[in-house]
Amino acid sequence: MTFEEGRALFPVLERFAYLNAGSLGPLSRPTLAAMEERLRFDQEQGRGGHGWFTTVLELRTRVREELARLIGASPTQVALTDSTTDGCNIVLSGLELGPDDEVVTTDSEHPGLLLPLHVSGARVRVAEVAARPTANALQAILSCVTARTRLLALSHVLWTTGQVMPLRELKRETGLPILVDGAQSVGTIPVEVGELDYYTVSCQKWLCGPESLGALYVRDPDELRVGIPSGFAQKSLEPDGTFVPAEGAARFDSGWLATPSLAGLEAALAAVPEWRFERAAEMAALCRAALRERFEIVGDGEQSTLVSFVPAGEAAAEAARLYDAGVVVRDLPGTGWLRASCGWWTSGEDIDRLVSALS
Repeated sequence: MTFEEGRALFPVLERFAYLNAGSLGPLSRPTLAAMEERLRFDQEQGRGGHGWFTTVLELRTRVREELARLIGASPTQVALTDSTTDGCNIVLSGLELGPDDEVVTTDSEHPGLLLPLHVSGARVRVAEVAARPTANALQAILSCVTARTRLLALSHVLWTTGQVMPLRELKRETGLPILVDGAQSVGTIPVEVGELDYYTVSCQKWLCGPESLGALYVRDPDELRVGIPSGFAQKSLEPDGTFVPAEGAARFDSGWLATPSLAGLEAALAAVPEWRFERAAEMAALCRAALRERFEIVGDGEQSTLVSFVPAGEAAAEAARLYDAGVVVRDLPGTGWLRASCGWWTSGEDIDRLVSALS
């Protein structure tokens, strides 16, 4: 697939310089077609019968396998969820943390992680990393670890600044379990979960799938309690609710996920070029350089595809004005910043259009 062929898959790019995959990725023609086809199939089959239900299970299996391949995991270690937030809640509910336990996070986390942390029952310690060079992040986080720390919970790529956190160094230095918010990493940079314990995936952002879909990697499913069970949690069930957990991470599946969305995600995962990471990094570097000539770039997130900057005017108003000019970016609430998300489908013309519209 050439760049021109790949870019032509996305109808939205005919009208917009779409730089907002950090919120929601663009939907491709194959994705939209797969969703429509599956919806028609479901209607024709009446969404019932053994044969139809078998196709649902087969679809879930294929999507699970493809997501596992994407992050270097076994399908038995991957649960299907509806969001990264859902994945965070699944893990934290299963860990059964209490007031004597501590969790270390950072000062630049998304509410999808922070809110589950707040209600987890544990004390939350916050490491200051956003206002510091990324090279200092490791020591800042380690300085918050105490004898009571039971979990490290943080993003792989910070959603505000694009800074990449030192996950493997943290695991090596502390030996503690790590819960990773992977919303801004999977699909943008190579991810190998390896020795990490819990890793959440957003499928509607950089993977360009329909909402609401996600995934959760659990390194050792037998070591995590099922705290939020769905019907898929069990392989046998007693009248009083006692159950034997399903095999592997499937016991943590969020429940029924819309089949048209799953079909769309399957199509999106199949239509990804091998050169996606290199191209996205190239476009992010180009965007960063172009904006730096006139604006303050926030953070040193050169390893990611998020480019946050301080606009000349009020951020929300600027984002609205840019949209009217055919440029889609995100204003980050409470920061005064705008964020451009550069994907493998981004062109130099998109970046020129952004810079020109900011004039």
